[in-house]
Amino acid sequence: MANAAKILQRMRANPRDWRIEDLRVVADRFSIDYRQHGTSHVVFRHPAAGLLTVPSARPVKSVYVRRFLALIGLVEGKQ
Repeated sequence: MANAAKILQRMRANPRDWRIEDLRVVADRFSIDYRQHGTSHVVFRHPAAGLLTVPSARPVKSVYVRRFLALIGLVEGKQ
């Protein structure tokens, strides 16, 4: 859990050059479901916040990290 908190803190400070695995660690911490069934995209889903589709290219572009952080913000507000 502490690892996810550190990643989230660093992600908020600098949304550039993140891997999809880092987003998955944070998603697990906030009970956000994700799936990637043989595609080049990962879909993050939470009942209170909706869907977010992120390309799984390395590194994840900062625009998608910012959208992911907005999704986390919605989930934090609902908890």
